[in-house]
Amino acid sequence: MSKSTMHPYITGLAFALLATLGTSALAQTQTVAPTEGPPRNVEISGTQTSPLYVALGEKAGITALMNDFVDHVREDPRIGAMFRHVKPAYLKGQLTDKICVAAGGPCVYDGETMKGAHADLKIERMHFNALVEVLQGSMRRQNIPFSTQNQLLAVLAPMHRDIVTVR
Repeated sequence: MSKSTMHPYITGLAFALLATLGTSALAQTQTVAPTEGPPRNVEISGTQTSPLYVALGEKAGITALMNDFVDHVREDPRIGAMFRHVKPAYLKGQLTDKICVAAGGPCVYDGETMKGAHADLKIERMHFNALVEVLQGSMRRQNIPFSTQNQLLAVLAPMHRDIVTVR
């Protein structure tokens, strides 16, 4: 896989490993067939914001969290190489939208499906677990209360079925 075709897949890895792992009850998901590339999701959260979205600090808090997360995941010795060929600003923006929708915020995510994005990446459970550990560190650095961390992780956890491809 070339660097140019790997970019969307790596972005998908980040989404999958932390992002929506199933969308929140307030989000609607529709798979659309793009003219090129793998299937994409269009996720739109409801008109009301959820308590989780508010507890995460709304869009500004989620943006700060994803900025910290991307900076640290790229440096992680276990999984950082998987993210080296993705533009950090792009990844931060896509993850912010994905988490915003997952948390029930008023956002739109139109990225790839998790299953399609990870199908050819040979992702093992250890990769997924490493990403979750980096996310937990980012949440601690952002002073997100432990109960809110658990709520977000519970929303994201089911996504491992679409992300982990090596069983």
